[in-house]
Amino acid sequence: MNHYLLNAALTAAEHGWRVFPLRPGTKRPALHGEAACTRTGVCEAGHRKWEQRATTDPDRIRATWSRGPFNVGIATGPSGLLVVDLDVPKGNSDGDAPGGAATFGALCERTGQPVPATYRTRTASGGEHLYFTAPVGVRLANTAGSLAPLVDTRAWGGYVVAAGSTTPAGDYTDTDDTAPAALPAWLLSLLESPPVPRPVAPLVWPTVSGSRAATAALERECRAVVAAPEGAGNITLNRCAFKVGRFVAWGDIARHVVEEAFQAAGETRGLTAAECRATIRSALDSSLRKARPRDAA
Repeated sequence: MNHYLLNAALTAAEHGWRVFPLRPGTKRPALHGEAACTRTGVCEAGHRKWEQRATTDPDRIRATWSRGPFNVGIATGPSGLLVVDLDVPKGNSDGDAPGGAATFGALCERTGQPVPATYRTRTASGGEHLYFTAPVGVRLANTAGSLAPLVDTRAWGGYVVAAGSTTPAGDYTDTDDTAPAALPAWLLSLLESPPVPRPVAPLVWPTVSGSRAATAALERECRAVVAAPEGAGNITLNRCAFKVGRFVAWGDIARHVVEEAFQAAGETRGLTAAECRATIRSALDSSLRKARPRDAA
């Protein structure tokens, strides 16, 4: 028996969160699938999936974790939880694209709300899980990227990996053991109602000076930001500013000119001024660090 993982399962159950085993070192459920179900034991009346079999019963938990070093899954719906999953970009080799924590922070800023304080865990990949208690009588489903890029939610039909679990990529650890806060009303409203696209205002193009190639690239990429799909404005701004950064590195155009142009494009797209400044600065800093000489580009 792995006592550390057993304790992780028991700790989660003490919070009232229903747990079930995940395969050792992975995020995949360790319970049998419907095709392999023998319709005996807990499945005698019909196959029971992981969401139905998740439990807070300490005796069942001890019996299960005595059979192997299982990671711990928490069935969010039956546990009365809504977990916000802030992911990190995959294969982020070029533009240092903003992760889920940044895009969720931008969402909070746009709605005039602070980033909620609540129970948090750090995932093996470096992301975060924010735990909230779901409203009684409201059955929320999972979402994927509808709130903001790299921001998913887990509720009914979903699960998260509990703190104390471990994978080859790293461990799951709690970083704020505050009790889960109630799901904020503004966040519930966004989850219950699909976002309405914001109108795009006409782009007010600032005065731009630089080489012909640099100004053409800057205008092209700024217009790509303005035309970005709803919910993809921040990532598009980051990617486009990164592309133009090489012209700054080569001395073809001044950095402040690029910043002013992208600031106008980002705000036209509907991003906040602070969000634009942070994204543009990060993208240009990264581009300047990684820019190759002109003859090698």
